[in-house]
Amino acid sequence: MSNALQQRAVGLGDVPPARSRHAGKRSAVTLLEELVVTGTATGDVVAHDRTTLEERWRGGTETEMTSVVAAEPYGDGIAVGERSSEGTIRFYDQKTGELRWQYATATDLGVPQKSSRFFLPFVADIETDGDRLYVASRRYERDADRRSFTSVVYAFDEAGDVVWTHDTDASPISLDVEGRRLAVAYNRCPGTHQHGLVVLDAETGAVRYEWDPGTDGQRRVGDVSLVEDGVVVTSHGDYCGYRLRDGGAEQWCVDLGTPTEVDGETLYAYPNHVHATAHGAVFVTGNTYSTEGRETASLHPREHTALGYTPDGECVWTASVGGFASELGVGGDLVAVPGAQHFRTRNAEVHGLRIFSSETGPETALETDGIVTAVALDGGSFAAVEEPVVYHDEGENRGTYRLLLGVGRW
Repeated sequence: MSNALQQRAVGLGDVPPARSRHAGKRSAVTLLEELVVTGTATGDVVAHDRTTLEERWRGGTETEMTSVVAAEPYGDGIAVGERSSEGTIRFYDQKTGELRWQYATATDLGVPQKSSRFFLPFVADIETDGDRLYVASRRYERDADRRSFTSVVYAFDEAGDVVWTHDTDASPISLDVEGRRLAVAYNRCPGTHQHGLVVLDAETGAVRYEWDPGTDGQRRVGDVSLVEDGVVVTSHGDYCGYRLRDGGAEQWCVDLGTPTEVDGETLYAYPNHVHATAHGAVFVTGNTYSTEGRETASLHPREHTALGYTPDGECVWTASVGGFASELGVGGDLVAVPGAQHFRTRNAEVHGLRIFSSETGPETALETDGIVTAVALDGGSFAAVEEPVVYHDEGENRGTYRLLLGVGRW
């Protein structure tokens, strides 16, 4: 691995520190030509000058318990998505920060069952092909042991008009778009919708094809990445990675976090993320769990691991990512992985940001006191959000809420 990343920082205000366990996304960041735009845990959207880090503009909200969890440049604006009682999508002018339009997804999803964080409508992902903006939003309910979801995938034009929608009773977790294909990964399918992957026609919203790992239970797909002749997915159903041809035929399948016996326990790890190009695919796994319950004294050998595969499904490198990654920052064949808590070992030395090449593996890294929870990559530049954290068995406040901006030596 090369020398560490060079970075500058600017504060984002005060927020309650994260704790030992993950409470879900509450920040977002994206890079524009002249700006870096951050969505914050307090609901603000802040644009900083990419060269000087001076604040250019700021947009806020009056809705309580709002965090901005997704951000995507679109046309001459920037779209952001909330976790809030309204689950709002906001669209700002890049230069002036004027709020051009907004859309409350709760209009379609319904009001939250409870006011606590996980029950709030949640914009899971935003993508664009340049012509339209695609948004996946969901709402969760629980009645005793029964879990249910209401979700909508939207296509918006630049004026904020809805072009089409795709509704299900499953939980979308990520989107990817290429040409006329819009791929939607559904993480949990407790209702009538039983497909972990749906590929839609980006122009019309019609279903092109569907795929599922075919496993028991609600867990289906963790992430999706389109390639020219198909799609690569991470399966939460069987803890594998798949490359599919267009139409859904399986080209290859690889073990990622599959059940493994360690010290008398059978352990697994969810493969949470994937980024694929013509040169290969990078998979990233998450936390260890036991088949006997959530608690375990041991760790899966491939938890919190990045794995590089060739287009033919050969593993050519593996590397640790330290802790839990809530997303990936991608740029061509480079993948940036933010490192948050390792909630089982609670080792603060793993906090930071790691960048990998899909072909050759580790490129460079940045160590941080707090956890890194959001990241964007643009050529040789990166932007990341560091959040403070306090582990329950330590009591020390590590890190601050700040934006990190810099360049790497790769």
